[in-house]
Amino acid sequence: MLPLSSLQPISHPIFTQHKITVQVKRDDQIHHIISGNKWRKLKYNLLQAQTNGAKGIITFGGSYSNHIHACAFACQQQKLPVIGIIRGEAKNQDNYTLLWAKYWGMQLSFVDRKTYRQRGEQVYLQALQKQYPEHLIIPEGGSNQLALPGVAEIINELNQQADFDTLITPVGSGGTLAGLIVGDKNQHNLLGIAVLKQQGYLENSVQALLPISAKNANNWRILNDYHLGGYAKFSPQDANKIREFSRVVGIDFEPVYSGKMILALLALIESGYFPAHHRIVILHTGGLQGLGGLIERGILMPNEWPSLPELTAQ
Repeated sequence: MLPLSSLQPISHPIFTQHKITVQVKRDDQIHHIISGNKWRKLKYNLLQAQTNGAKGIITFGGSYSNHIHACAFACQQQKLPVIGIIRGEAKNQDNYTLLWAKYWGMQLSFVDRKTYRQRGEQVYLQALQKQYPEHLIIPEGGSNQLALPGVAEIINELNQQADFDTLITPVGSGGTLAGLIVGDKNQHNLLGIAVLKQQGYLENSVQALLPISAKNANNWRILNDYHLGGYAKFSPQDANKIREFSRVVGIDFEPVYSGKMILALLALIESGYFPAHHRIVILHTGGLQGLGGLIERGILMPNEWPSLPELTAQ
């Protein structure tokens, strides 16, 4: 049973200056490993696999993927064999993320970038399904139609917890925003912050995921100017700003997904994007395990990110 994640008010001088109210939907606290949107998106995928008597799961991700990390543990808990098709080389198999995935029983299959780009093509997927019959194929990031009802439950929870005007989420593969659109039914403004460079790609991905009943929703948009240079890219100055914000509000954010949302939020408030007395909820989609890989590669320093000791104790 999925626990109700809390809604936590946060204070910051910029919020006070602009008379903005901000609360954080703490989906990062749902589970110490399968946190945030990964639990939400996997919930009904794994339920379907169990209902249909699937022999296993096949899914996709990069060498430091939050989805791969979460899916490996979730499948181990459900006693479901799982194969991870990983973009990259086998030399990465003992990195922070993949070492845990292997520990939880995921079979890793490394492919080059050309092969990985075929992950959404029907011919490739049909061949994969033929090779692994009776396996459920879950796309990269867990974003498919089965992911939407799990994410939509966030709106039901929020409607019980508070009144708000705008809900903000980072956007990577599009499934979280699509699920929020389905659940919201045009009640609130939904704002996605793209974490990768793209020109209409994510908007198209979200539209493709939406059921017919939600395709005409007009209460959402994706902002594409806050990716900080591309997926998983950020400067030391960006990381410092995110860390300082985390210190002020007492909640940890990481610089690949949730941190980019935070920097976008601050920039938008400072620019006057939101009117005074606007009520904002930001969705913390988890992903703090990603700090392990960033520290492992020397991109971040371990003493500056206190979340990591909790993660290594899992």
